[in-house]
Amino acid sequence: MNKKKILIYGSKEFGKVMKGLVEYLGYPFQGYIDDIYQGEEIVGTFEYVKKKIPANEYAIVIAVGYRDLSARWVIYREVRKNSYEVPTLIHDKAYVHDKKKIGQGTIIMAGAVIDYNAVVGELVTVWPGVVVNHDCNIGNNIFLSPNATICGGARIGEDSFIGAGSIIIEHNDIPPKSFIKAGQTYFNH
Repeated sequence: MNKKKILIYGSKEFGKVMKGLVEYLGYPFQGYIDDIYQGEEIVGTFEYVKKKIPANEYAIVIAVGYRDLSARWVIYREVRKNSYEVPTLIHDKAYVHDKKKIGQGTIIMAGAVIDYNAVVGELVTVWPGVVVNHDCNIGNNIFLSPNATICGGARIGEDSFIGAGSIIIEHNDIPPKSFIKAGQTYFNH
């Protein structure tokens, strides 16, 4: 299989983790895009990339963190608008029942479980140890932190952060733009 060269949008910790995943999955890593910082392996800003690096040869992994989810979504839309592919990356040590129900740009790390009939939107980050149980619906632009458990039939609205070790009890709806703290149990019915 011929894999496109990969640029990673974001050069800090999250970007470094994504570099490890990209290389593990056998993609040729070509450098970071960063609109703020300069440094080793940073090829330039996205404005530079649009002018100098052809979209038909490169794909871009979004590694912008959760501190500003709205900005993260704007970046994702801008990258796609400029015809760059934003690949879905699934570690081979993750269990995903149906890969057709995983949205573009989503990243699923080792040890994560996406169970039967679960739907995961676009630009979702699923960290190690996350369990998304049967019949869940995970919206776009979500961070599911390590060891979070989303019980059966739960729904998570877009632009939300679910903290490490938190539990979303079955059949609960998390509103868009929610921030669930680490270790918190969410039960709203």
